[in-house]
Amino acid sequence: MTDKTKAQWQTMADKLKIEARAFINGHYVDAHDGATRTCYNPATGTKLADVANCGIDDADRAVQGARDAFESGIWSKRSPDARRAVMVRWAQLLEDNADELALLETLDVGKPIRDTTGSDVPGAIRTIRWSGEAIDKIYEQVAPTSHDTIGLVTRIPLGVVAAIVPWNFPLSTTAWKLGPALASGNSVILKPASNTPLTAIRIAGLAKEAGLPDGVLQVLPGPGSSMGAHLATHMDIDGLTFTGSTPIGKKLLEYSGQSNLKRVFNELGGKSPNIVFADADLEKAAEAAAMACFYNGGQTCTAGTRLIVEESIHDRFVDMVIEAAKAWQPGDIMDPATAMGPMIDQGQYDTVKDYIAIGDSEGCTRYGGDSNIFPESGGLFLEPVIFTGVDNSMRIAQEEVFGPVLAVIPFKTKEEAINIANDSIYGLGGAIWSRDISNALSVAEEIRVGTLGVNNYFGGDITVPFGGFKQSGNGRDKSIHAFDDYTELKTTWIEL
Repeated sequence: MTDKTKAQWQTMADKLKIEARAFINGHYVDAHDGATRTCYNPATGTKLADVANCGIDDADRAVQGARDAFESGIWSKRSPDARRAVMVRWAQLLEDNADELALLETLDVGKPIRDTTGSDVPGAIRTIRWSGEAIDKIYEQVAPTSHDTIGLVTRIPLGVVAAIVPWNFPLSTTAWKLGPALASGNSVILKPASNTPLTAIRIAGLAKEAGLPDGVLQVLPGPGSSMGAHLATHMDIDGLTFTGSTPIGKKLLEYSGQSNLKRVFNELGGKSPNIVFADADLEKAAEAAAMACFYNGGQTCTAGTRLIVEESIHDRFVDMVIEAAKAWQPGDIMDPATAMGPMIDQGQYDTVKDYIAIGDSEGCTRYGGDSNIFPESGGLFLEPVIFTGVDNSMRIAQEEVFGPVLAVIPFKTKEEAINIANDSIYGLGGAIWSRDISNALSVAEEIRVGTLGVNNYFGGDITVPFGGFKQSGNGRDKSIHAFDDYTELKTTWIEL
C-alpha cells in the first residue's frame, strides 16, 4: 500500500518522462520505419506517449542480435553465480525505481495505484531477485550407472526465447517470464502488449544498467497480430512463452508446427470455480468472493467468476456478496483508496457489456452493471455485476468474460459441486471454502485446475508454480519448476 497521497502521485505523473522507444541490442531505438502507436491512459483517455511500433525488420534485427549474443557465450556461458549477481543488481534497480514503475503501470493499464505499489511492482522485484538467487542452487544429476560408466544429466538453456505478455498484468507476467528465462542463460525477445508496453521498455534499460549484456534482452513494442505471428514462425527462435487468450495460444501452437517445432508454453484463459460449503466462514468467504471476481476489474485470467454455493445458504450468501461488492466500486486510479479501475479499452468494455446483455437474455437475475459510470472522466468504468439464477450450461457460466461479472450457481451435494466445477473447458484456478478440512481436501483432489485455494483465493507466492489444465494452457510460471520451460535436458554418457 502506498504512503503517498493522490496529489503527490498526480504531481509525479505530471513530471514523468516516458521512454517510448524499442530496446534492441542494448540501445533505445525508433522503429525501423519510424512508425509509432499512441498509448492512452484507460482511466482518462488522455495520451501518454507515441510508442515505437515495431515491424518485421525490427523483429529480424532483434532476433539476430539475440542469437549473436547467445552464441557468443557472453551470457549463456557465464557462470550461474555471475548471472545471479546481475539478476540481483537488476532487482535492486527495480526496487530503487519502484515508484516510477508503479506510476507507469497505473497510467498505462488503468490499475489503481494501490495495486501497482502493493502487489505488481513488489511482486516483479521479488520474482527477478528470487530467480537470480535460485540459478546457482539448481543442481544437475549423475545417473546410477555401473562402475565403468558415468551418466551426466545436465540442463542447458534453450537459446533464443520469445516472450509475449498480456495487457492486464504487464509487469508481473514479464517478470515471471524474464526471471527464469534470463537466469537460465537464454536470450529473450520480449513482445509486450501493444497497448501496455511502458514498464517493459523501462526495465530493459535498468537491466542494461545492472550489467546484462547487449542483445540478451530485446523489447519490441508493436502489433500482436503481425509481430506475434512472425516471432512464432521464426526459424531462429527456440522457444516461445505466452500469456493471453486461449484462441491465440492455439494459434501459436499451430505456428510452431508450421515452422521449427519451437517449444511453446501457454498460460491461457479461465472460468474459475469458487465453491462455498454451508459450514464455511461465510463472512470471510463473501469478502473473498467479491475480491476474486472484481479485483483488477475482473480482467484477470484466474478470476473466480463462477461462485458455486451450497443451496441451503445460497440466498443469504448472495446478499453478503452483494454487500461485499460495495468495497469494489471503481474510482480515481490515482487515489490510494480506489479498489477498481476501468476496462482497458473500448473493445473490452463493449465485450463485457455484451456478456451482461447475454446474462439478461438467458433469464438470470442481475445486480448492478446498468451503465458506464464517471463518463466525465474519459475512461470506461463498469461497476460490479452479480448474476443469480445461473445454470452452468449458460454462456455467462461457460465463457470467459474478462470483466467484473460474477455468475452464482447453486449446488446440493458435494458431488454436484465437483461436477459443476469441472464442467468447463478451462482449468486455471479456483477455491474451496469449508471448515471441514477433510471435506475440503477430498473435493480439492477432484477439481481439475492448476492452482486451488482452500479457504483463500489468489493464494500462493513465487515458491509455487502457476499454470493451468485443459484449455488453460500447458506452461508453468513461478517457482523452480519454471526453469523447466527454458532449459533442455542433455545426457552425456561416459565410458571409463
